[in-house]
Amino acid sequence: MGTDLKRELLRLLDEDEEFRYAVAGRIGILEILKRLDRLEDNQNKLWENQNRLWEEVRGLREGQEKLWRGQEKLWENVEKLWAEVKNLREGQEKLWEEVRSLREGQNKLWEGQNKLWEEVRSLREGQNKLWVEVKELKKAYQGLSKKVSAGFAELGSALGVTYEMHAAAYVQVLLEELGYPGAKVTRGWALKDGEVLEIDIFCDEPLVVGEVTTRLRDEAEMDREINKLMERVEAVSSKYGKKPFLVILSVGVAPDSLVERLREETEKHGIKLVLGREIEEELSA
Repeated sequence: MGTDLKRELLRLLDEDEEFRYAVAGRIGILEILKRLDRLEDNQNKLWENQNRLWEEVRGLREGQEKLWRGQEKLWENVEKLWAEVKNLREGQEKLWEEVRSLREGQNKLWEGQNKLWEEVRSLREGQNKLWVEVKELKKAYQGLSKKVSAGFAELGSALGVTYEMHAAAYVQVLLEELGYPGAKVTRGWALKDGEVLEIDIFCDEPLVVGEVTTRLRDEAEMDREINKLMERVEAVSSKYGKKPFLVILSVGVAPDSLVERLREETEKHGIKLVLGREIEEELSA
C-alpha cells in the first residue's frame, strides 16, 4: 500500500463519520463505537455533576481558607503564649537557683545562730544596764539651762562612752520619727583592706553609719573626723552593696568659730551633723 493511500484513509477516518462507521462495521467494532458514544454521553453528565461538585469544593475551600487564616492567628497567639511560658520558666529556674543558694547560706547561718544568741543575750543584759544609766542621766539633765551645754563639753571629754550612748539614743529616736520604730542602733564593724574599722553608730535596717567625737578643736581635727567617717561609709557600702540611708557625725563640743565651717563640710559630703546641745535638747524634751 502506497504512502499517499495510507494518508488518505487516515484523513477519511478523522473527518468522515460515515466512512468511519462503515469501516468500523466491517471490522466488527460498530457496536463498540455506539457503546462508546453512550459512554461519552454518560461521561458528559458526569462532568456536569463533577463541575457542580467543584463549585461546592471551591465554596468549601474558601471557607477552609478563612478557617486557616483564623487558625494561623490562633497559632501566632499560641506561639506568643509559649514564648511567655518559656521566659517564665527560665525566670523560675533562676529563682530556684537563688532559693537553693539562699537556703545553703541559711543553713550555715542557723549553725552559728545559737552561739550568736548567747552573745546577744549577754549583750542585751549589758544594754539594759546601759539604758537604765541613760534614763537616769536623761532625768538628771532635764530642766538644765543653756549653760549646761558648756559644762557638757567637759563631761563628754571625761566620759566619752556616756556621750556615745547619748548619741546612739538620739539616733534611735530620730529613726523612730522617720518611720523605723523597730530599728536597732548599736556599735558596728567593717573591714577595709584587711583592717577592722570600728563604727560608733550603726544600724543595718535602715543602713546607718555614724561617728561620735566629744570635742573638735580646729579644722585639722574636723577634717580628720570627716575622713574617718567617709572611710567607714565606703567600707559599709561595699559590704552591703548600697549607700547608707543616713550618715551622721555627732560632735559633743566645737568652738563657735568652727561650727559654721563644720556645717558646710558635712553638708558637702552628705553627712547629718548633730551637736551635743541638740542631743541634750532632744533627749530632755
